Amino acid sequence: MRAQNRLSAQFVKSAPVGKHCDGAGLWLVKRDDGGAQWVQRVTVHGRRREMGLGGYPALGLADARKLSERWRKMAAAGRDPIKERKAEERAARREDITLEIITADAFEARKAELKGDGKAGRWLSPLTLHVLPKLGKVPVTDLDQRDIRDTLAPLWHTKAATAHKAMDRLSIVIKHAAALGLDVDLQATDKAKALLGKSRHQPKNIPAMYWRDVPDFYARLEEPTLTHLALRLLILTGVRSSPLRNMRLDDIEGDVWTVPAEAMKGRKGATDDFRVPLSQESQRIIDLARPHVRNGYLFPNTRGGVISDMTLSRHMERRGLEARPHGFRTSLRTWLAEATDAPHEVAEAMLAHVVDGGVVRAYRRTDYLEKRAKLADRWADLVTGGAGQVVKLAGAG
Repeated sequence: MRAQNRLSAQFVKSAPVGKHCDGAGLWLVKRDDGGAQWVQRVTVHGRRREMGLGGYPALGLADARKLSERWRKMAAAGRDPIKERKAEERAARREDITLEIITADAFEARKAELKGDGKAGRWLSPLTLHVLPKLGKVPVTDLDQRDIRDTLAPLWHTKAATAHKAMDRLSIVIKHAAALGLDVDLQATDKAKALLGKSRHQPKNIPAMYWRDVPDFYARLEEPTLTHLALRLLILTGVRSSPLRNMRLDDIEGDVWTVPAEAMKGRKGATDDFRVPLSQESQRIIDLARPHVRNGYLFPNTRGGVISDMTLSRHMERRGLEARPHGFRTSLRTWLAEATDAPHEVAEAMLAHVVDGGVVRAYRRTDYLEKRAKLADRWADLVTGGAGQVVKLAGAG
């Protein structure tokens, strides 16, 4: 057995600069500045590990030997003393590893991937509204499938989409905790899903108007009010309501409207602005809206913001229509499928959908603007009462 307790208290007090072995892996390291540090060397699974025990004189020789013995026994049992000590430190400050704290840390790490750095709060809201009020103070290391099940059960069959979003976000937070070195159950969310069972909720698509009925509705939007103009431009461009309602004159140049990347939704993996080709009819509608411009916005409200999505929806509801504004994207996509020979990737680009993986997009650097412009012209021709004949794109630039 190796010699132990080689050092004396007197020697430690006046030890020269350098490393001094007390035996059994315990060393005193004396620095040039006069300070000193206790270091323990152990071997775990064939790897030599070195851990600091504390500074001298705050940690005396007798206490250093006690700590040394403790960590040696742990290493002999096949456990890594450094990892074990970190776990103990985390346990001692459990308030730092609550689900609420780890969620905030995970959100900070993901901000760059989120639209507008996540300022709108959509990524966090399923957790802040439905999970953190009940589980926020629970240490993430204590979180199990039963906690998750009991928290999301009230939503599972009534608000399935929200519940699934919360579950997905929670899974990301737990993986983030694991990456921090916390002892969490990475399968907790999968186990919770198994306990909850299949949701009885049947998702419903947003009601859409069949494309052949769009021209008649478009013709009834004859007054140059903000609501009528916004609905007409929504139909013509096929964009979502939010970028349309927040449209700015500065973003329009000739026959192209450039929507800032941060204003787009549903373009995971895409970081570029989105260019929208404007047909002559679209440009005419924009000209009719120009007198209403306030603070640069084409469709402002009276309170300094922009008109709401409900303004457009209520207009259609008052007309006795089941269809809603967002449904015009479906109308356009169905027309593209049934009445044109547009390739899939071009048709999807009309609706700003991202197709293919990041590698493919990196090499295929086109947004098919010219082809989309031709389709936008024919769509405008249809909705304004034209024939709407089959569109041929062969040979188009």
